[in-house]
Amino acid sequence: MPDPFGERVFHFANGVTATTDIAFSAIPGFRPLLLDLYRGAGSGPRPLVIYVHGGGWMIGHRRAPMIRNQDFTKVLADLSARGYVVASISYRFSKEAPFPAAQDDVRTAIRFLRANANKYGIDTSRVGIWGASAGAQLAVMEAVNCGKPASGEDQTNLTQTDCVTAAVGWYGPYDFRTWPAKYAPGPRNVYLDCPIGACSDERLAAVSAITYINPKDPPILLITGTEDNTVPDSQSREMAAALQAIDAPVQLEIIPGVGHGWKSPDEAKTIAAMDHAAEVTFRFFDSKLKTR
Repeated sequence: MPDPFGERVFHFANGVTATTDIAFSAIPGFRPLLLDLYRGAGSGPRPLVIYVHGGGWMIGHRRAPMIRNQDFTKVLADLSARGYVVASISYRFSKEAPFPAAQDDVRTAIRFLRANANKYGIDTSRVGIWGASAGAQLAVMEAVNCGKPASGEDQTNLTQTDCVTAAVGWYGPYDFRTWPAKYAPGPRNVYLDCPIGACSDERLAAVSAITYINPKDPPILLITGTEDNTVPDSQSREMAAALQAIDAPVQLEIIPGVGHGWKSPDEAKTIAAMDHAAEVTFRFFDSKLKTR
């Protein structure tokens, strides 16, 4: 049955509109998965950037603020105003279905958007993905482990590729084997469907983006803070070093004095770190998706 409220349109500065609650996946037994789509004024196909929110794979929302008093929808709209279609997506949480369900949902969203490229004004040859925390794990994993036969429960749009052109990860975990057990054990236990310390090496390797890296991977930008007590900056440093070792394109940005979510006891420093990370991210996508 169609949603009687349907999709809604909101207006932002610089001629950007956001169409909300677009259903991209409907797996029997689960809630429909939705995305919000931000588009600027004008016509013609534009590069696509897909945003994947964080929350330990078990909470969070595609519109939720990253930090206190920060309206993250405006950040996504600002990126769209630079000439992008921006999609912020939902995925199944780990208490609904553990790994790899959320990863399958990210792939489903990419295939859906490519299949509807004409409707949404998307250039399917230029697709970026960006995530924060758990969303960074999902985004970077997608960048290094795409193009496999669809094995998830949603088998729609299988003629479309899920591969991307560029990826950004904010303070994400990329190697579950070296992520110290004292950090966020509860969310990991649920996501992995096994307690930390009792997961098999194969399970830990399967969920770790570092397992799949290849010299042909798309350009990846990793940003993290030096005071992160949830996902230590060593995760981004190790991932960047591994990519550099095989001559895969990677950039690493370390922001001093801030932790997970760019948090600092000094709110001004938190906001400055958020603004800096966003601008570095936007410039990265400009350099990778706006050039042929």
